[in-house]
Amino acid sequence: MLGSAMSSSARARSPRSGHRPERQEHAPPPEGGAARRPQRLSSLLSARSVAGEVFLLQLAVVVLLVAAAVVALVVQARSSAMLDARHRTLAAAGTFAESPGIVAAVRSPHPSAVLQPSAQAAAKIAGVDGINVYTLDGVTLAHSDLRQIGKRVVGPFSKAAAGTSFTETFAGSLGQSVVSVVPVKDDDGKVIAVVSSPVTVQNVQSMVNGQLPVVLGTAAGVLALSAGGTALVSRRLLRRTHGLGPAEMTSMYEHHDAVLHAVREGVLIIGGGGRLLLANDEARRLLDLPADAEGRPVTDLGLEEGIADPIASGRSATDELHMAADRLLAVNIRPTAPYGKAGTVVTLRDTTELRALAGRAEVARERLKLLYDAGVQVGTTLNVERTAEELAEVAVPRFADVVTVDLLDPVLRGEEPPEVVTEMRRTAVVGLRGDHPLSPVGEVIRFGPTGPMAAGLAGGRAVLEADLRASHRWRAQHQANAAQILDRGIHSLIVVPLRARGVVLGMVGYWRGQDSPPFDGEDVSFVEELTARAALSVDNARRYTREHDMAVTLQRSLLPRGVPEQSAVEVAHRYLAAQAGVGGDWFDVIPLPGTRVALVVGDVVGHGLYAAATMGRLRTAVYNFSTLDLPPDELLSHLDELVTHIDTDEQEWQGITGATCLCAIYDPVSGQVTAASAGHPGPALVGPDGSVSFPEMPVSPPLGLGAGLPMETMALTLPEGSRLALFTDGLIESRDRDPDAGLAALRAALSGPARTPDETCTAVIEAMLPSRPSDDVALLVARTRLLDPERIAEWDVEPDPAAVSPVRNACARRLAEWGLEDISFTTELILSELLTNAIRYGTEPIRVRLLYDRCLVCEVSDGSSTSPHLRRAADTDEGGRGLFLVAQFAERWGTRYTARGKIIWSEQGLHAGDAPASMDLGEALLAGWDDEGL
Repeated sequence: MLGSAMSSSARARSPRSGHRPERQEHAPPPEGGAARRPQRLSSLLSARSVAGEVFLLQLAVVVLLVAAAVVALVVQARSSAMLDARHRTLAAAGTFAESPGIVAAVRSPHPSAVLQPSAQAAAKIAGVDGINVYTLDGVTLAHSDLRQIGKRVVGPFSKAAAGTSFTETFAGSLGQSVVSVVPVKDDDGKVIAVVSSPVTVQNVQSMVNGQLPVVLGTAAGVLALSAGGTALVSRRLLRRTHGLGPAEMTSMYEHHDAVLHAVREGVLIIGGGGRLLLANDEARRLLDLPADAEGRPVTDLGLEEGIADPIASGRSATDELHMAADRLLAVNIRPTAPYGKAGTVVTLRDTTELRALAGRAEVARERLKLLYDAGVQVGTTLNVERTAEELAEVAVPRFADVVTVDLLDPVLRGEEPPEVVTEMRRTAVVGLRGDHPLSPVGEVIRFGPTGPMAAGLAGGRAVLEADLRASHRWRAQHQANAAQILDRGIHSLIVVPLRARGVVLGMVGYWRGQDSPPFDGEDVSFVEELTARAALSVDNARRYTREHDMAVTLQRSLLPRGVPEQSAVEVAHRYLAAQAGVGGDWFDVIPLPGTRVALVVGDVVGHGLYAAATMGRLRTAVYNFSTLDLPPDELLSHLDELVTHIDTDEQEWQGITGATCLCAIYDPVSGQVTAASAGHPGPALVGPDGSVSFPEMPVSPPLGLGAGLPMETMALTLPEGSRLALFTDGLIESRDRDPDAGLAALRAALSGPARTPDETCTAVIEAMLPSRPSDDVALLVARTRLLDPERIAEWDVEPDPAAVSPVRNACARRLAEWGLEDISFTTELILSELLTNAIRYGTEPIRVRLLYDRCLVCEVSDGSSTSPHLRRAADTDEGGRGLFLVAQFAERWGTRYTARGKIIWSEQGLHAGDAPASMDLGEALLAGWDDEGL
């Protein structure tokens, strides 16, 4: 279609076109249509037309290619025939030389009689001219020419006589031949004769000559077929070019390029199906067409309906006005018939009469769009600095060439801004790159009372400096860098106070330079609206920063600041806050009596202040319950009651507190760990050999949902050096990973050679988490230790007051072995009081245990569940002073209940000066004097 339209216009300009109706492609043929074929044929064979030049050139190329192919085939056939002759003669001679019985035949009395028939038969089978056998001295034993038998010949047999086969071309009795010579060897490898097999070159050439008719016939066929194909292609080209010559075609394409590139009026050619066939540069610019527009339907080009429908309709139109994006176009539509195939030609012209009005409308529309974009793009994050950058980015370069944003330091910290403002901090600079004269980000901006910034703050309105070169107050404000700013091409400025809810947050500067027009009064009203909208986003970010900092401070104050000293486990921990802010994950390490330790990990669902506060309450409750020395299941049961109480308190929270907790108590004396979980993932256990397992935990509901149901525990005995990994679900769960995949990844991260707990935490965090996880993560890794059996002493005690003294003496001896003579006296005193109480008020079995660790632990257990209470005995009381003495001389003491009774324990420092000195020793002894205790 495009070719038809182009050639139609070319025919109208060409002097050879004749009367235009007679040259139409679709016009009926003239009378004597057969006479038109010689004209077509003569045009095809004429070099004056483009089609004729192409036809003759292609025909010449085909002839040369066919000739070259024939020559190459002949040469290749001859070379192949000679090579085949060499291979055939060598194979025939070698086969005959290696045939069975040839050695015996050569050495027989009449070798020719034996060899000649075999040689003739073998030559016939191998397709060679003959197989000849010669002795080493040249006597012919067998030959294709019987007359040569018995004669001596002279030939190049020295190589064969030496045991080497060879092939040569030389003149023999049969003429120029290809001959292969192979030695005949006996069983000892000695050459006794030679065998030759010749093929004459004449026979080889006859084979090639026999193939020449086929090659030449094929070449002739290919030439005819190629010439026919070339003629068809050239004939089609002749129809497409309408017989135009090279000069005419060049002229036509020059005119075509002028229309496409030089004409300042849009031109479109639309096909019959509504597809765009051609669009010049001006049409592409006016309609903002995509690069691949040609060939696509007009309705699929993304044009507005007001311009797309008339263009695709195919109807005629004259100077119709239509909107295309932000342009008002005058549209003319004409059909291409009868000058070409069915279609339309569309011309587009940007109207000059309404250009000024359209320009103002464009400015208004652009500013409305800018305000809309600012509402969408400014404030996407609740970060003060990023919000300031977004304000600057949305205004550059659509409104200003450079935008600077200065904020007060309290605003950047999330605090309330002060009433008196004398300086600000540069927060964003957009529009300048590299080294520029304006103050960089982070620099403090101080301004005097006469500058435009001070005027803007005082009046609460934007201040316009249309010409910076003529502004004295602006120069006074920027004395140090005013010249550099002007040299950079910046010439106009508007400064606007950044105000929200009646409070000044900062100042925004809009700068123009280079070829941009200076700001005017209309720009001032617009920029005030733009800045006011952005100020709300900045203030929201400031308020969020303040609340976020408060929540972070609260959470950090509620999390453990360090790990208490204890000898049961070596501990390391990690805590990572989520992207959404502070959350309710926590961990704790709580030393327990008897050198035991409690490892706790918990998770409060949600983020924010409420989650952090709830986490603090639960952590405090766990710590308080731990002081009662409760087992893990009872501790979680009490914690479950506390969460239920929180949920029923309507004044605090209208929803349900979602929380989980895992508590594990490890005893370094027995190596046993007892754990219970309330809806929390169980721990990971890493053996000393690096193997990883996830022990099955009894299933219990989350805290607050237990409905009074009892918790269950899991008990394991761990070898020394095992690692326990306690974690929250944020470590293994995420939006793109299910818990099973998370556990598999955790197993891979924990496995491997022995590592310290701190190295284990680092490896797990690096392998499992991105830089900012979507949920809080708490990880606690503890490597177990066992108390040295040499530091453990135990005695069974009979329920008789007389048994106190032997146990006390044994205790003194053990303390002497441990080098603790300094505290031996107070230990004996404490042990006497505890044993006396157990014998007097307890039941069997009674047992004493001493543990030598960071302190000396003295434990007296009995089968009674009655707990003693500390009180101050009156002067008239006969007893009640034993526990008082224990409390005076021990650092700590208490009662721990077991499944079969209770344990009363005390802890002492390892040196005499570590004991409390609240009472004189003599006073204490007199206060606790008891004959039965001696």
